[in-house]
Amino acid sequence: MPTITLMRVTCPDDDSARAITRAALTERLAACANLGAITAEFHWDNALNSAAEIVVLFKTRPELAEPLAAQIRKAHPYDLPAITWWEVQTDAATADWVASETGAHSASR
Repeated sequence: MPTITLMRVTCPDDDSARAITRAALTERLAACANLGAITAEFHWDNALNSAAEIVVLFKTRPELAEPLAAQIRKAHPYDLPAITWWEVQTDAATADWVASETGAHSASR
């Protein structure tokens, strides 16, 4: 079964989330990104914090995970952007679309 990689990162605001997303899409490191508002509860600097954030979920190829994460880290305003990713199974049509939009040949062949 074909696989793609989902990568997740949160941003402090819509502007930074969209800038990071546009750079990833322009460089063809991701086929798409889903953005949504969330509330984060977290420990930082020995204190419990709460913040409104924008979560970004990218769809990409497994071999682009490291380059995409590097690009996010470089552009991200946080000292430590928590970037996570995992491979997921998908249907051939979705894998082909992700491959095509990130400059690769068909993923299902």
